[in-house]
Amino acid sequence: MSTTAVAPLTIEDAELLVASARRAAEEAGVTVSVTVLDAGGHLLAFRRDDRAVLISGETSTRKAYTALQLNAATAELVDAVQPGGLFHTLPTALDRPLLFIAGGVPVHRDGRLIGAIGVGGGAPDQDHGFATAAVQALV
Repeated sequence: MSTTAVAPLTIEDAELLVASARRAAEEAGVTVSVTVLDAGGHLLAFRRDDRAVLISGETSTRKAYTALQLNAATAELVDAVQPGGLFHTLPTALDRPLLFIAGGVPVHRDGRLIGAIGVGGGAPDQDHGFATAAVQALV
């Protein structure tokens, strides 16, 4: 049985993700925090602007963690955590709290999950757009 190796998310990749998300946010006139995690959930890069809301750093980290754990953009998971949704009880079942607000996006390479980015500080749809733009810049 052979397996194909997939290049991991590097620090250079993470820095590109942060810079791309920041650039997209600045073009929109928004100040954000950005977190990038590798496939194991380890922090690779983080940026918080002093003008950002203080909680935006924790928010961006939890968004990235949620996207990584569920391998899905957090924007796609909002309905699943509502009462009666597929993941309604999931946030209390894990060691680390998840955050189901748009702005967390998984990062894939060659079809495999290699990490995640989380953006916090703007409106949810803006954060999702900034994170998505960053991932597209990596490809």
